[in-house]
Amino acid sequence: MAQAATQWSLPLTAKGLALQGCRRVDGHPCVLALPSTFMNVSGEAVEELITAYGIRSQDLMVVHDDLDLAVGRLRMRPGGGTGGHNGVRSIIMVLGTEDFPRLKIGIGRPDPGVDPADFVLAPFTSAELEGLAPVRPRAIDGLECFVRHGVYEAMNQYNR
Repeated sequence: MAQAATQWSLPLTAKGLALQGCRRVDGHPCVLALPSTFMNVSGEAVEELITAYGIRSQDLMVVHDDLDLAVGRLRMRPGGGTGGHNGVRSIIMVLGTEDFPRLKIGIGRPDPGVDPADFVLAPFTSAELEGLAPVRPRAIDGLECFVRHGVYEAMNQYNR
């Protein structure tokens, strides 16, 4: 979420397998990281981060796209399966658990006949970008709520 780094005036620097920046949110340490790996092996970047910072899986928030949510919808969860998402699968393999919070951002389903893999790798259309614009500030606020109050409070406030 490069937009979170911008909103928080948090410079991201290349360190290991991710662009990273650290800040405090109401006294809580927070690391924002954007993996530089391919999505299918994003667990490698997560493994490096949890080792370097001593992060527990329940304190990790993975932000990812979700085909099963309409464009612009948010869904925060305390854990769960992969939902067919290979990046989440990679993180589960590294952590050895499905019990880590996620913030899913809906990108919708492709048109009939379009391969979902091609769809998720294609750049957003102008209409899709327009649909995602309102969700960005809510997603960033949801991340801050998670840091301050935990996943359940963030779910109560942002799963609408």
